[in-house]
Amino acid sequence: MSNESRKTRKPGFWNLHLTSTISMSLVLFLVGLVCMLLFVAHDLSIYVKENINLSIILDDNVNSTSEQRIQTYLLGAPFTKSVEYISKDDALKDHIANLGENPEDFLGYNPLLASLEVKLNANYANNDSVNKIESKLKAFKDIKRVIYQKDIVSLVNENVSKMSLVLMALAAILLFVSIALINNTVRLSLYSNRFLINTMKLVGATPWFIRRPYILSSMINGVVASVISLFLLFGVINFIQYQFGITGMIIQPMTAVTVSFIVILLGVSLAAISSFFAVGRYLKMNTNDMYFI
Repeated sequence: MSNESRKTRKPGFWNLHLTSTISMSLVLFLVGLVCMLLFVAHDLSIYVKENINLSIILDDNVNSTSEQRIQTYLLGAPFTKSVEYISKDDALKDHIANLGENPEDFLGYNPLLASLEVKLNANYANNDSVNKIESKLKAFKDIKRVIYQKDIVSLVNENVSKMSLVLMALAAILLFVSIALINNTVRLSLYSNRFLINTMKLVGATPWFIRRPYILSSMINGVVASVISLFLLFGVINFIQYQFGITGMIIQPMTAVTVSFIVILLGVSLAAISSFFAVGRYLKMNTNDMYFI
């Protein structure tokens, strides 16, 4: 009879653990997806900000010494990511390529001026910082004017802020939902062991001795669920890349590592904490009360 009862209980036990692991993995997948979107939005905002040019138009009579002095200042400034020098001839070639007209044909001379195209670091790509940079650049007498796409920068910063707030709110909601679902999943998986926990308590086992195997088992389930959720997450990303024909990496390596760490840490810690409190609940109950839950 004992062998038959073990055979009948074993499938149910494994089915319960399989169900709880899959439930945890789906919840962690959603949390990981929102975290990934949050990091991608941040990376995208940095990319856009660092690709908006600050055009420094030089005076027509600037000499090579002054030009070099301005470049040296820009290259050593903390706000500079890169500097590219555009000569009068290069500016004329770009103008002809873009508009198809040569102003020299009807003016008799090249009216375009040499410039320095500066890409700013993302932290300085806002209107307040650019105004301060512009005031510093005015100290150079050979700088005619500074051109910056202020409307685009304002629009980028506003949209990034709104998107970040929405994603953070969604991440907070999903985190709350994941805590509740993982806690209920772990409690459900331990429900069938409530009498075993009570028996160990009655024979004198310490609370930590009783809790330890269940916490370790839940942590293992959390690791497995986290790995499954990461496979699903990066599988969805690869599918999107394949469907839209994206050849480059849309996820930075550091972003992938950070999201993986968050998902694994969340899965393991929530499973362990839920198991700790679920076992503690049964440790506080009387034997008679266990028949009515």
